[in-house]
Amino acid sequence: MSQIPVSDVDLYTESARIDPYDIYAELRALGPVVYLSRYDLYALPRYDEVRAALMDWQTFSSARGVFMDPDVNAQLEGITLCSDPPEHTAMRSVLGRPLRPERMREVTPRIEAEADRVVERVVGQGRFEVVTELAEYLPMTVVSDLVGLPDHGREKTLEWAAAIWNTQGPADDRAAAAGPAVEEFMAFAMQDAVPGKIDPDGWAAQLYQAADRGEIPRDKCPVMMLDYVTPSLDTTILAIANTVGLFAQNPDQWDLLRKDRSLIPHAINESLRLETPVPQFSRVLTEDHEIGGVPLAAGSRVALLYASANRDERHYPDPTRFDITRRPSDHLAFGRGEHVCVGMHLARLEMSALLERLADRVACFEILERRPVINNGLRGLDHLDVAIEAAA
Repeated sequence: MSQIPVSDVDLYTESARIDPYDIYAELRALGPVVYLSRYDLYALPRYDEVRAALMDWQTFSSARGVFMDPDVNAQLEGITLCSDPPEHTAMRSVLGRPLRPERMREVTPRIEAEADRVVERVVGQGRFEVVTELAEYLPMTVVSDLVGLPDHGREKTLEWAAAIWNTQGPADDRAAAAGPAVEEFMAFAMQDAVPGKIDPDGWAAQLYQAADRGEIPRDKCPVMMLDYVTPSLDTTILAIANTVGLFAQNPDQWDLLRKDRSLIPHAINESLRLETPVPQFSRVLTEDHEIGGVPLAAGSRVALLYASANRDERHYPDPTRFDITRRPSDHLAFGRGEHVCVGMHLARLEMSALLERLADRVACFEILERRPVINNGLRGLDHLDVAIEAAA
């Protein structure tokens, strides 16, 4: 411990959830590993160490949970997010089938048609609220339909997803308040999101079909529903809203994108790098291990600070600048390695479809009002009211 810098910063105050970047810079300046005394864990705030940890699942294990609270980690052991190969590989293989690039090509026409519809509507208004009127539309209209949950559960999925993300942090008031909604979702997954009540052609039904073939244990299916509900909704919604907000603040970058649509993939990466919707997960060391010259003992819990790593000045020159010509395809917002985001192709498809159409119709955005999300596991905008100037 004598070699390791110590910090008592709290990453879960309201102000830190809104704007953690000064804290991240402070942690990066302290060293490649910082002991967070408030939570008895080690933080990796720099890019190289976070990426190396993500690529080494044998040493940085997810099997004892990836959250902060020991009780939550104990409850979630064995779900896709909280498992290692070979169990993780089997579950991920089943989850990922409808999300493969070739399957995304099948749903692309539908996503593009819905993107046409929503962009035409909001642009015609001249002013709109980005989160509810634009960003939520594709995840809630198309993705919820593809998952195939019963209608009476769909209207609750955003509430449930936000509650589940709130359990990612310490056992604070936010996590406690989220408890009833998390229990409600699990009851729904066990009793309602089951064969006979779900769309037989939907992604949820495919989990049970895989279990019937012996590919995964049947008792994993309800908790695997988490993987279709939480990551496919809030994270994409936040990413879309963050991107619009960044273009509103950087009109020169919007002009660049409107002139050159080949920049759209790079703009998406740059937005995810600069405003990472999921700022961190944790891992547990399976053996004594040295990180950045610092020895840590087996059993240590290590927080991988993705959002800090994505702004590491050692890796990205001028990291606080939004620059869509940067091409930061190596950002860590989707993770890396065994646990890289299984739905990233879908998220990119949704974001690309909206940006293409907004670029056709909108000359510039003006932010009228904005409000941040306050959540233990997510970061971004809860409300973004914009006025637009229509393209000539």
